[in-house]
Amino acid sequence: MQLNALAAHERPREKLLHFGPQALTDAELLAIFLRTGTRGMNAIELAQSLLIQNHTLDNLFNASLTEFSAQKGLGTAKYVQLQAVLELSKRYLKEQCHRDTLFDSPQAVSDYLTIQLRGLTHEVFMALYVDNQNRLIKDEVLFTGTINAASVYPREVVKAALKHNAAALIFAHNHPSGVAEPSQADKLITKKLQNALALVDINVLDHLIVAGNQCISFAQRGLI
Repeated sequence: MQLNALAAHERPREKLLHFGPQALTDAELLAIFLRTGTRGMNAIELAQSLLIQNHTLDNLFNASLTEFSAQKGLGTAKYVQLQAVLELSKRYLKEQCHRDTLFDSPQAVSDYLTIQLRGLTHEVFMALYVDNQNRLIKDEVLFTGTINAASVYPREVVKAALKHNAAALIFAHNHPSGVAEPSQADKLITKKLQNALALVDINVLDHLIVAGNQCISFAQRGLI
């Protein structure tokens, strides 16, 4: 069925304008992005087909150009559009973190870190440098690869924190395995960094672990 054959309030664009984006299903939101369907499928049906093939939005959004373009109804142009949308989302969330006091909007921090780190196939260890009003100064990737107690160097972290004149830090890293629970090594790294930064009067506010769409906070678990 063509989309224009649907009642006006059932068409994705009109539904979004009338009820807001939160009222739309994943398939309807994806249909707005796709704009058109393919032979025998309207945009919503194509979107539903893609979600079934990929199982999750995460799989679809993190597909390589080759994997993405191999799917019916998709190609290089839509891949570029999607990557641009994802990057804009990252920058929007980063702006929120810079603008707002971090602990007045912890969900923004969690959302930002999740969209930054999920889908990566290797471990990344990040630091968020925070001023004395809990506003984000800068974030950066400190270490990549397999993260363990031996590969995170407290001296380098302290040097970076002093360079950015940080009053406190939030650490974050991902678990490509999809298991968000902190390991014993994660706990040891955190304690090691806390002790090193305490010598220069810099606090560690939190350590977050991202695995897929999960984001676990050491502070909320009482581990900091």
